[in-house]
Amino acid sequence: MASAGRTALQGAEEGAFLYFAYGSNLLRQRIHLRNPSAQFCCVARLQDYKLDFGNAQGKTSETWHGGIATIFESPGDEVWGVVWKMNKSNLSSLDKQEGVESGTYVVIEVNVHTQEGKEINCRSYQMKNYESAPPSPQYKQVICMGAKENGLPLEYQKKLNAIEPNKYRGKLSDEIEDIIKRDETRTH
Repeated sequence: MASAGRTALQGAEEGAFLYFAYGSNLLRQRIHLRNPSAQFCCVARLQDYKLDFGNAQGKTSETWHGGIATIFESPGDEVWGVVWKMNKSNLSSLDKQEGVESGTYVVIEVNVHTQEGKEINCRSYQMKNYESAPPSPQYKQVICMGAKENGLPLEYQKKLNAIEPNKYRGKLSDEIEDIIKRDETRTH
């Protein structure tokens, strides 16, 4: 698997970019909804950052019905995620999904470290002007599914599973509901 990751990383300059995902885009089915070129490169760690959930400008996410994931600088902490190699043709769809146009997130460049210790520069996203708020149970579930699917460290998966969600019990989009149902069918 390490050689597959290296091969994918080598082509990052030729019409492609590297994206560090730490939220719902950890899950392969989720990222492929709008970004079909996404190709798994590796699991990576973002040092001196912390994961948080919140609502941009205090507005609850209409997609997820709760706080959505963001990262902020926090010395000594770390965020684990996935590096996806993506075709530049998916750049605008990724920015749109991440809410760059609406001002929910801004694009940031981060240096992440692979499990083999290699440093990689990636595109990622950070929410600005947000109020901390718990995620919906469904959003938390999608993130935990992605963490498990990609083999993020077990201690980090435990931290994700321990996040206290809000009490939202309604439905999400049909696309997301289908992804959750497929996972529940596989695991039961």
